Amino acid sequence: MTTRSGSASYDGFGKDGKGHVSTQSGVLSDTQYGFGSRFEDGIGTNPEELIAAAHASCFTMALSFALAGAGFTAGKLETTAKVTLDKDGDGFSITKSALDLKATIADISPEQFETIAAGAKANCPVSKVLNAEITLTHSLNA
Repeated sequence: MTTRSGSASYDGFGKDGKGHVSTQSGVLSDTQYGFGSRFEDGIGTNPEELIAAAHASCFTMALSFALAGAGFTAGKLETTAKVTLDKDGDGFSITKSALDLKATIADISPEQFETIAAGAKANCPVSKVLNAEITLTHSLNA
C-alpha cells in the first residue's frame, strides 16, 4: 500500500479568501489558489488543474506499464488532460476529463494500440476515482 498526502489552507471566505496548497514531495509548497485562479485568470493553481495533471500522469504511466507488459521496449507518450467543471444545482461538479495522447511506438498495430490504451484509460487509479465522463483521443506515430 502507498499513501501520499497533500494539504490546503484557506484564509478568509468566498471570493475574498486566499488559499495555499502543498504536497508531501514538496513539488507544491504553499502554492497559491483561490477564486481568481479557479474561475478567472488569476495567478496560482486550482483543484481542476491538479486533477488534470494527476489524470494525465496516471494514465500515461499506466499505459507505459501496459505497453512494457505487452513486450514493447521503446517509445514516447505525451498526454494532456482537460478537466471540465460545470455548475450543478447549487454547486459544481467535475463532469469530464478529456485525455489527448500523442504516442510514438515502433511495430505496434493501430488495433493493438487502441486495445492497450483503452485498458490503461479504464484501469489507471485516477480514472477509477473520477465520477466523470472520461474520453481518450490519440494519434499514433504522428
